Amino acid sequence: MCKIVVIGSTNTDMTIQTDVLPQVGDIVAGGRFRICPGGKGANEAIAASRLGGSVSLITKTGNDLFGRQAKQMFSSEGIRTDYIFSDANNPSGVALIMVNNAGEKYISLAQGSITTLSLEEIDKTRSEIMDAKVLLIELETPIETALYAARIASESGVPVIINPSPQQTLPDELFSLASIMIPNRSEASKLTGVDVNDFDSAEEAARKLADKGVETVIITMGHRGALMLRDEETHIIEAFDADVKDTSGAGDVFCAAVCVAISENKDLLSAMKMASAAAALQVSRDGMMDAIPYRYEVERLLTPPDAPNKLI
Repeated sequence: MCKIVVIGSTNTDMTIQTDVLPQVGDIVAGGRFRICPGGKGANEAIAASRLGGSVSLITKTGNDLFGRQAKQMFSSEGIRTDYIFSDANNPSGVALIMVNNAGEKYISLAQGSITTLSLEEIDKTRSEIMDAKVLLIELETPIETALYAARIASESGVPVIINPSPQQTLPDELFSLASIMIPNRSEASKLTGVDVNDFDSAEEAARKLADKGVETVIITMGHRGALMLRDEETHIIEAFDADVKDTSGAGDVFCAAVCVAISENKDLLSAMKMASAAAALQVSRDGMMDAIPYRYEVERLLTPPDAPNKLI
């Protein structure tokens, strides 16, 4: 039995590091070029595995080279691949990414095969979901598929964690099925209509999400840290200091770390601290997949008694 089940996308990321991002019509000379598997589901599954979780990934790739390479990589990371479906008619997803020296980026995504992940395929994974300790869903997956999987988990008493990215309008039922929802500042603004720019506005947005039925809301605020609302109580955890090089995947790593902590029966404040440490390590490195930290690195960051991180 895998304790953590992730449902989400698998893409191939093609990234160019450049000094400045181009304006419309411009051509800028780039630097280093990288090609590696990506996608929010893939990021989360690999992060959860490296952080010590027992992980099963439910995704869909094309019947192509990118899809085969991704499956091989997941196996090498210790992730269960029994539920990686293949689409003979649509290619694997591809993301074209440009990142400047400040870590800012442009991303264009051709989603490909993940858009055909069906309810019938989720039915084939029912026992895997029902036996899990936590289900993590991101929204590059079709909404109706995500909703169906969340229902299965909720009816089985499995906590449902939703990473509401990319930004989009969500059905009301999905809020009520969310044990934990983890939006970033921008996503929280989109979901609630609140301009989230500090912790006061983050709390306002969190309460609106709670009113929609979300049991626990965690809003990530980048270098400021994160806010949690649970049982009408708010908690803030400060971010760890980081020399930011690339923010790619920080939210995915944060969500994965929360899942790992929950699967280990840790309390949510401890989960947030672990997630904050993992995200800080992620943004301090170039790239996405290569930057994902391992558990020993997170533990090392958490160990110093004077670590720049405290609960408020």
